[in-house]
Amino acid sequence: MNLSGKSPWPLALSALAAFLLLAARLARRLAAPLRQPRRLAAEARNRSRSIIQHASDAIISTDDNQTIVQANPSAAAMFATTVQAMEGASLQQFIPREQRALPDGPQLQYFGATGIRLRMKGRRASDYVVTGLKASGQYFPLEGSISSLTEDGRQIHTIILRDVTERKQVQQKLEQSYTQLRELSAALQTIREEERTHIARELHDDLGQLLATLRMDLTLLQQQPAANEAASKLLASMDEVLLSAITSLRRIASNLRPRALDEGGLFFALDSMRQEFAARHGIACTLDASEEELVLDDSYSTAIFRIVQEALTNIARHAQARNVTLELHRRHNTLCITIQDDGRGIAEQDMDKASSFGLIGMRERVWAIHGDIAITSNGGTHIDISMPLPAGA
Repeated sequence: MNLSGKSPWPLALSALAAFLLLAARLARRLAAPLRQPRRLAAEARNRSRSIIQHASDAIISTDDNQTIVQANPSAAAMFATTVQAMEGASLQQFIPREQRALPDGPQLQYFGATGIRLRMKGRRASDYVVTGLKASGQYFPLEGSISSLTEDGRQIHTIILRDVTERKQVQQKLEQSYTQLRELSAALQTIREEERTHIARELHDDLGQLLATLRMDLTLLQQQPAANEAASKLLASMDEVLLSAITSLRRIASNLRPRALDEGGLFFALDSMRQEFAARHGIACTLDASEEELVLDDSYSTAIFRIVQEALTNIARHAQARNVTLELHRRHNTLCITIQDDGRGIAEQDMDKASSFGLIGMRERVWAIHGDIAITSNGGTHIDISMPLPAGA
């Protein structure tokens, strides 16, 4: 007891209680900042899972062992199953590894252990294409993207998928239509060449023969004594007109179907065209080729002749060139054609113009025989063509 006769214990206990209360409050204040990040993280996870559950795209999360740890209802509907059946199952069950597209390229790499190869663009992964497997056993095309994060000390890969069956069907129809248009274009080219050949022969054999016969008769008539000077001049004028008509007829028939192509082969037809081009336009033109290497069937010879003819026509119209070089050489089973001029070149935007019928025609002829064509402009226009040779050429 103290001097007043009262016990000190109640006072001490009261002070201790006040101290403990103050310490508890202080502890709560100190612990609040520590609990806040965990609470915010938990809220973020819950919000993220809620978004995933209500997303219209199919979303699947896997661990490094390709085990599905989470799937949303959209994913279950896409694969014709349930969320419960997907979670805990292997990704292999829904996206078989043997069906996964593995495109080649210098920027491709595996993403974790998912076995899905991605094309990386900086820090973002572009879309990839794989094949999905429904619970019914039906395969279907998928497109999506992958992201990765660390959650509770383990790596989680989130895959967002979209069913692209309709897009694939549309693409296949477009490709089919494109192939049919190519085949139609090739058929039209063949028909046109046949018509040209027929008309050229008709002109040469029929009309050409008639004009030649008429000139012979006129020559015999000129050998007879003329009634007067006016009649003599008229006969001479008629002879000039007939000669001009015969020359024009031969030129028209040659443009329709060069006789050199049928009589001498591709090499002589190209050489004749080169000489005529240089004489008509005043542009030096050289041909670097071997006759033995240009012994080809009629369809190939015609296609190559028309390609070179179109190229020379474009040069005469647009290039303002002074020199042209034609090179045709075989390399194994491929014929390589190079057409080079020293003109002003061609602008890149002009190469794909709808009105560039010459270039379009060249491309169609090359593609019709499964060849490749590249047109570049660097100190003139440079055309490189490679086409596979037919068997036995």
